[in-house]
Amino acid sequence: MLKKYFFTGLLVLVPLGITVWVLSLVVTTMDRTLLLLPPSIRDEAPFNIPGVGAVLTLAVIFLVGVLARNFIGRRLLSWWEALLGRIPVVSAIYSSVKQVSDTLFSPSGQAFRKAVLVQFPHEGSWTVAFVVGSPGEALQRPLPGEYATVYVPTAPNPTSGYVVMLAPDRIVDLDISVDEALKFVVSMGVVTPGSRSGMPAPPAPTLTAPH
Repeated sequence: MLKKYFFTGLLVLVPLGITVWVLSLVVTTMDRTLLLLPPSIRDEAPFNIPGVGAVLTLAVIFLVGVLARNFIGRRLLSWWEALLGRIPVVSAIYSSVKQVSDTLFSPSGQAFRKAVLVQFPHEGSWTVAFVVGSPGEALQRPLPGEYATVYVPTAPNPTSGYVVMLAPDRIVDLDISVDEALKFVVSMGVVTPGSRSGMPAPPAPTLTAPH
């Protein structure tokens, strides 16, 4: 009985503790933006209150967004990007990071369009993946037929994974949301898509290897 109570307490406190730890880490990291202020201002109240740096960071992000949305801000942003584009090493890094950020944070962009099942890393082994888009003309040209770009995440950290190009007949659509699929990956398969909604998870289909 005592063992059961102990593990019940762990189930309550561990998620709460991890959540508090992550939030504390985020706020502490954002508070480091106060180091950009002069020491004479930084040591004065209310700048020495924990969390002020996080509020300042959010305010700066919002202000930059407001400025970038008007005519003058767009002109300055275009000029800044053109300037960075003339610097050999910086231009390659900036353009790559900007393409990724535009895909992830743009309101009209879709980093992960839908959740699917693919056979990875070998035939007969199924895993959850996400359709990202098409490979593009340069990569599509040498391939036989149409292909889709699929991201296969690793568990429990979905930010690392593999980018593979697969034919449509090698991809099985799932009737679940991207968020549900991410929960499945992050929980290492413990939280199944149908476990909370009452819907059974779809069975893994059987596909034959292409000849």
